[in-house]
Amino acid sequence: MTSVVFSIGSNLGDRADHLRFAVRRLAELGEVAAVSGVYETPPWGDTEQPAYYNAVVLMTGEHSVEEWLLHAQRIEHEAGRVRHQARRYSPRTLDVDLVAAWTGEGTPVLRTTPELTLPHPHAHQRAFVLRPWLEVQPYAQLPGHGWVNDLVLADPMAAEVAAMTALPEVRLEVES
Repeated sequence: MTSVVFSIGSNLGDRADHLRFAVRRLAELGEVAAVSGVYETPPWGDTEQPAYYNAVVLMTGEHSVEEWLLHAQRIEHEAGRVRHQARRYSPRTLDVDLVAAWTGEGTPVLRTTPELTLPHPHAHQRAFVLRPWLEVQPYAQLPGHGWVNDLVLADPMAAEVAAMTALPEVRLEVES
C-alpha cells in the first residue's frame, strides 16, 4: 500500500475536461482520498503559453511508485500529450506528476533513478503544486523540505500563490 500525491495540470484544449479525465482514470487505480479545487495559474518555466488549470489528487493504492509513474504517463498519453524534447516546459493537454509517496506505515518513499525522483525535485518551488495540496491536506509535509504551509508562506512563493486564481465553478469530484 502506498499513499501518493499527484499534481495534475492542463493548458491546451478543454483544460477542465482534461483534469476531470485524469481524476477519473486515477480513481480506477486506487482510492481517491481527496481532490483539491482547481486553480488557474500562470505558466511556469516557459511563460510564452496559455495559463494552466492545476489541482492535486491524494490517493492510496496497491502500486509501487514505479507503477504509479507508469500509470501517470499512460494517462497523459491517453489525453494526447505530446512531449517536445527541445521545449521542456511546453504547453500540454495534460500533466500528471507524481509529487510524493509514503508507505502504508507513513514512511516517505525516496527515489533517485533516471526515471523517477521522489519527492518531485521541483515541487517545493511550485505554487501550483503546494497551494492545492495545502487545501486538501493542511498538515502536509514535503519530504526533505518541511511543512507545505511554511513553503507556501515563504518568499518568493507567496507572490506566486497570489497570482493563482481559484476556480470554484470548475468541479473535479469523482462519482461513486
